[in-house]
Amino acid sequence: MDEELRKKFEEQERKMDAIFKSVEKTRRYFLWTLIISVAAIVLPLIGLVFVIPQFISLYSSMYKGF
Repeated sequence: MDEELRKKFEEQERKMDAIFKSVEKTRRYFLWTLIISVAAIVLPLIGLVFVIPQFISLYSSMYKGF
């Protein structure tokens, strides 16, 4: 009985190690997906903060003469 129990524990340990590796890969995947998504949304918004005032200034100066 003791030998059978030890084998089951070893088998469970191997399975838990495999689950841990899989979970870590999934966690890294989600982390990088989050980083890339934030970069794809936030960086253009930051760029627009600087571009829109220049565009409005150029647009308003273009029609000042009328």
